[in-house]
Amino acid sequence: MDTAPLPDADSPAGKGKALVDDTAAAIRARILSGEIPIGAQLRQVELAELLGVSRTPVREALRQLQAGGLIEVLPNRGAVVRVPAPWEVREAYEIRAELEGLACVRAVRAVTPEVLRELREANETVRAVSGGPKPGEGSRPSASTQASPAPNASPSTSANDCFHTLIHTVAGNRRLARAIKDINEAFPRNVSALVLQDNPRHREDNLREHERIVEALAAEDAERARSEMKAHVISAGEQLARWYEQRSATVFRG
Repeated sequence: MDTAPLPDADSPAGKGKALVDDTAAAIRARILSGEIPIGAQLRQVELAELLGVSRTPVREALRQLQAGGLIEVLPNRGAVVRVPAPWEVREAYEIRAELEGLACVRAVRAVTPEVLRELREANETVRAVSGGPKPGEGSRPSASTQASPAPNASPSTSANDCFHTLIHTVAGNRRLARAIKDINEAFPRNVSALVLQDNPRHREDNLREHERIVEALAAEDAERARSEMKAHVISAGEQLARWYEQRSATVFRG
């Protein structure tokens, strides 16, 4: 079957596509960090000024984000950051739980004392920046635990992401890591931080779940690590879904 050739990266069409992709990535990063909150209107003129581009790449970028489900177009309001439905969160986190459980099974084969130390440091950072009581003096996070945080993410979100991302990295399967990342980027990341901030009991449960995951990895118990991670992700998804359920659409849409 004949297919149209992809535009050369140095051609006008190739450069235009790259600009649209970069613009979409910049808007996505601001949405995921909460800088542009859920329910907010996305005005092309304001975004163009903010990003230093014309309205054309902004318009195409918004179409790209709409196709990905991150934004929607509403009557009389135009493009807005979409409010995820609770059922969407539960479905996505059910899949994420299986994928992260697999990452733990693979990570058991390659985990080292250094990795375990970095995981514990990341968890202590989550505890420190999210307001949880500290059981003891936590170590400063290393360069590894600070790798790959979400752009503009809150400190607690960055530390939590680093905990999980380190396991994905050690698991050594880039497709698996990409699939998990895609699910995470379907929802604004700052809301996860708000859930922990608003619910001290859930915050402490989250920290203890991290500790049990590290213990299972240290014991090289693949099935326990998988089970602990799956339970942890399902719990996080349920808390996130309830957060959306407890807030009516009028809170976000006006």
